[in-house]
Amino acid sequence: MTPVLEAEKLGKRYGKHQALTDCDLSIPQGRVIGLVGPNGAGKSTLLNLACGLIQPTSGSVRVLGSRPAANADHLAKVGFVAQNTPVYADLSVADHLRMGARLNPRWDTPLAQRRIEQIGLEPKQKAGRLSGGQRAQLALTLAVAKRPELLIFDEPAAALDPLARRGFLENLMEFVLDLGASAILSSHALSDVERVCDYLIVLAESRIQVAGDVAELLTEHHRIVGAWDDLAVLPAGIEVIRSEPARRESSAIVRSTGPLPTDGRWSVEPVDLEELVLAYMTRASLADAVPASMAQETHR
Repeated sequence: MTPVLEAEKLGKRYGKHQALTDCDLSIPQGRVIGLVGPNGAGKSTLLNLACGLIQPTSGSVRVLGSRPAANADHLAKVGFVAQNTPVYADLSVADHLRMGARLNPRWDTPLAQRRIEQIGLEPKQKAGRLSGGQRAQLALTLAVAKRPELLIFDEPAAALDPLARRGFLENLMEFVLDLGASAILSSHALSDVERVCDYLIVLAESRIQVAGDVAELLTEHHRIVGAWDDLAVLPAGIEVIRSEPARRESSAIVRSTGPLPTDGRWSVEPVDLEELVLAYMTRASLADAVPASMAQETHR
């Protein structure tokens, strides 16, 4: 099956600033992908490249098997909601729906009208007078009424209150299931990612730090607790992601696809998604956090 998003050595430079560096990805279709990372990591750049809004400086990216925004048909396959869920303040809700119908060949008018009624938007109301949650719902409606194969969301719920945020995510998942679409959700809120995503990409320092199925990543990662000297000589095949030395018991977040130590010198604990993400982000920002003697890399 053609990957929903495929990148090879993808890079983007703005002047002297390297926003993305040698990104390799191959994401299967039918997934809800969480894209996480600190500010300035390159998340919006990656999504804008995937939408064809900007062009790469190096490498290549393909979406649904084609160059992004290759033609009108490909544009119709992708629904994009940018940061702050932009809508046109001077246009009414009905104006937005009419515009969507004119611009999108697969526009689903009954779906759009049904959604507007469900969320209680008045068709004559100007978008500029809507609340943040209402604007987000309008932007979501415009994206899904295209009946796309891929939905891309760049921090769409960042400015919403908790209730509006929950409603937005619930509606997003309803549409993904109804359309049979894939979705990419960029978010600072790991709770959002944990709630709706089954695939994870961690982007930090302009590079992909880890990517994969959430359940598999959680199975492969562990916290090992023990004496610092023992942690420094872990068996081969265990990759240390983040270590935390301490006087009594030191710990490390590790990745291993094989057996873990069972000789009693270490205790092994599971990690949650937040711990996993923070470990990779910390390693990226503090490249020297892991001593050289502990940086035993494995290659999958």
